[in-house]
Amino acid sequence: MSLEVKNLSLKIGAKKLLSDINFKLETNEVVAILGPNGAGKSTLFKVLSGEHRHYEGRVILEGKDLKSWKASDVAKLLGVLPQSSALAFPFSVSEVINLGRLPHSTGRVLDHQIITEAMSKADVSHLAGALYPSLSGGEKQRVQLARVLTQIWQKSDLGERYLLLDEPTSALDLPHQHQTLSLARDLAKEGAGVLAILHDLNLAAQYADRIILLSEGLCVAQGDVKTVLTPQQIESLYGIKVTVMSHPEHHYPLVIAS
Repeated sequence: MSLEVKNLSLKIGAKKLLSDINFKLETNEVVAILGPNGAGKSTLFKVLSGEHRHYEGRVILEGKDLKSWKASDVAKLLGVLPQSSALAFPFSVSEVINLGRLPHSTGRVLDHQIITEAMSKADVSHLAGALYPSLSGGEKQRVQLARVLTQIWQKSDLGERYLLLDEPTSALDLPHQHQTLSLARDLAKEGAGVLAILHDLNLAAQYADRIILLSEGLCVAQGDVKTVLTPQQIESLYGIKVTVMSHPEHHYPLVIAS
């Protein structure tokens, strides 16, 4: 099964934001979406997460049109981490993370175990008692990541799990950028499908299995990392000359501005 986008287009007013997007997110893979500002990345994310519903084409989750799913069932399969999450109430970190278990009825003992493990994976265990509004941007991002992890911690009888990440590393320092994408990579190895919007081409090259390039609402390229991240593609998309070389140890592409 998969999360599939077929002939997706979206217009708001007279402006067309997405045009005939087609791709499939399989389980056991990480797909990175790249493109300059205004390319349509966040608009696509909002469609996949259910925020935009008035689009043409189809989004198919586990063989069933996304619009026909109950929201409570989608929440068991689809974990969504937006760029930022506004939460002004003085909840503690553990209370925020506990929200991820609301779609499930697994009992307090198991929920506590899952929350504890998710906090450890996201490196926020030491913040458990802190008030969420008092945290830094990067700490809030890691807390929200832990919340989403608890939401899709276990495979559901309804189908496979999918994780959608919108610029998950934007507020993070270097160690936590790699920690977050390593978590995504591990989740994919466990059978989930992961889609991440990224700005850093080298992080995408290191952690993604496939890359989708967007420009002005169009998919201009998609495929494996080495096929897509070429100097010609990058220059055409971003308007900057680059050199692409192979990492000396791991052999994924390294993109360097010329």
